[in-house]
Amino acid sequence: MASVFHNKTLLITGGTGTFGRAFAKKLLEKDEIEKIIIFSRDELKQWELQQEDPIFSSKKARFFLGDVRDPLRLKRAFHGVDLILHAAALKQVPAAEYNPSEFIQTNIHGAMNVIDAAIDAKVEKCIALSTDKAVNPINLYGATKLCAEKLFAAAKSYVGKEHHPIFAAVRYGNVLGSRGSLLPVWQRHIERGEKELPITDETMTRFWITLNDAVLFVENCFESMRGEEIFIPKIPSFYIKDLATAYAPDMPLKSIGIRPGEKIHETLIAKEENSSCFEKEKAYAILPKDHTQYDGGRKVAENFSLISDNNPLFTQDIETIKKLI
Repeated sequence: MASVFHNKTLLITGGTGTFGRAFAKKLLEKDEIEKIIIFSRDELKQWELQQEDPIFSSKKARFFLGDVRDPLRLKRAFHGVDLILHAAALKQVPAAEYNPSEFIQTNIHGAMNVIDAAIDAKVEKCIALSTDKAVNPINLYGATKLCAEKLFAAAKSYVGKEHHPIFAAVRYGNVLGSRGSLLPVWQRHIERGEKELPITDETMTRFWITLNDAVLFVENCFESMRGEEIFIPKIPSFYIKDLATAYAPDMPLKSIGIRPGEKIHETLIAKEENSSCFEKEKAYAILPKDHTQYDGGRKVAENFSLISDNNPLFTQDIETIKKLI
């Protein structure tokens, strides 16, 4: 059976980000896709990407400058596109607290622009990347991603009789080693010769996923999506302090306190979402309220929630964490 990507054109918004480049590289290596368009607003990052890896000089790779805030540019970029991965976003939690209007413009208005352009271009499938911070958000970044999820979940109502595009979202936790995440920050502390690793709080827990697992999960979601889903992978969670110990076992830790807008524990599935949440072997899927069954999935229990400190895959085993990083 042919892959959903076979002889298709895929456009990735935010394509020079950590996830976008990894996803594009994976599909270019498989050599099934007809064309991949890297859509982003930074020409330097596009140029650097082409210099860093020869696979991005492939005839199947295209680079398109633009911003998801610009609906006319999206309309031009989406012409002839079959599949869209919407990965463009502003993501830094503290920056969002002090620059809320910028995050709203990109993460909410940008998501709506992507939806409108996808419908006008008659693409087949469109997936947006989300985050655990969209669940019961206490910070501006999470609130904008919650809005984006709601927009993608409701996008079907704008499609009309043609029944496409179909839209879905993927919600997961922190990506180990991604740009701006903890591991690169700690590595810079080590390289500067500092004697302690900073952690926000010793009781803080987070969901974690490797970049490769995130890429595989989104790839599978493109294959299995029926429309309107929020997909959540089954991934481990652990203490920030245990991640630090696994990464630099000989370095003492220094608690610096949580930053504005942070939680001690993150939630991937809220209790209020369990009425329409279905569990499969490696993932969960949240659907609109009127769904009573989903593609062989089992409805979760009435009291179910998935929080980083009650996660069935929570671990304090340092060797397990070392294998992940």
